Amino acid sequence: MSGGVDSSVAAALMKRRGYDVIGLTMQIWQESQTDPRHAGCCSLGTVEDARRVARVLDIPHYVLNFKEEFRKAVIENFIDEYAAGRTPNPCVQCNKHVKFEILMEKMREFGCDKLVTGHYARIRKDHATGRFRLLRSRATEKDQSYVLYMLDQAQLASSWLPMGDMPSKAHARELARELGLHLADKPDSQEICFVSEAGGYNEFLQKNRPELARVGQVIDSEGNLLGEHDGITGFTIGQRRGVRVPSRTGKPLYVLDLKPAENTVVVGPAEGLLTKVVPLQEMYWGSVDDTCDRVRVDAKIRYNMDPVPAWLIGGPSPHLEFKESVRAATPGQIAVAYRGQSVAAGGTIRRMA
Repeated sequence: MSGGVDSSVAAALMKRRGYDVIGLTMQIWQESQTDPRHAGCCSLGTVEDARRVARVLDIPHYVLNFKEEFRKAVIENFIDEYAAGRTPNPCVQCNKHVKFEILMEKMREFGCDKLVTGHYARIRKDHATGRFRLLRSRATEKDQSYVLYMLDQAQLASSWLPMGDMPSKAHARELARELGLHLADKPDSQEICFVSEAGGYNEFLQKNRPELARVGQVIDSEGNLLGEHDGITGFTIGQRRGVRVPSRTGKPLYVLDLKPAENTVVVGPAEGLLTKVVPLQEMYWGSVDDTCDRVRVDAKIRYNMDPVPAWLIGGPSPHLEFKESVRAATPGQIAVAYRGQSVAAGGTIRRMA
């Protein structure tokens, strides 16, 4: 129970269906935020919101201190990835290492059978194969299967995602009102929970690893020196804002690549961001086997993107081949492929060889 609408309604639904429900709230970041759009699941206010909901539902509620586990699994990874010139997804790391590993272990210690969360996705068992499948949410505008692509069979079997059957977030809010939950109109968190809205992620990175704030070169794809930057962590592939160097052609410049070993930012025109081939690593295979050869899928390379036609290729060098060029395939981000409503596979985008 994160103190938000979705996990609160999920708990209420399970209680309404007659299950014995225990509310667990993770305390994972000690710095509180005042703006609810940025508080995420970390502020003292969200812990109190979860506690109030538990009282309304008349269920036991426990706050679990996972600050150290979160720091090691999520924050340190976040810093290391940016230092390596990649753009990580901390929500995926949190789901993978904290919520569906450490929290699931705690769930079992409490003697519970299922870990229930407020994620908008669905889990179904394929009775023909006996395997569990992760499906997209009915509320497509809220679908979160992208950040759960890495759940394995044991985790899927031990999880329940009741919000995946909600037709919309508006429906969930209306249900919260009917249940008398005070947070029915609480806004969704919008930012990374451990990054201040004032300073942004670059300030966070440089505060935690000051050596990353080194002046370096900004060059074009031919190696021509265009200017300097104040730290490579201030850039991500596809970025235009903040590229404060002159263009030789008059076209707007975008970040095309990051070279951390040389502390160099490579910029160029927008067409340099287009590609049809996206190489992957650290794969998780869902409804498709890892030996697949050109399986037709719909895939996305960032969360806020509609899946588009592609072919999924497995084997020793897994990758996606898109029917039409996609923009800014960013190393460190996640690509997820779907067959129909099911997650076929997903992995981390790697650099082209």
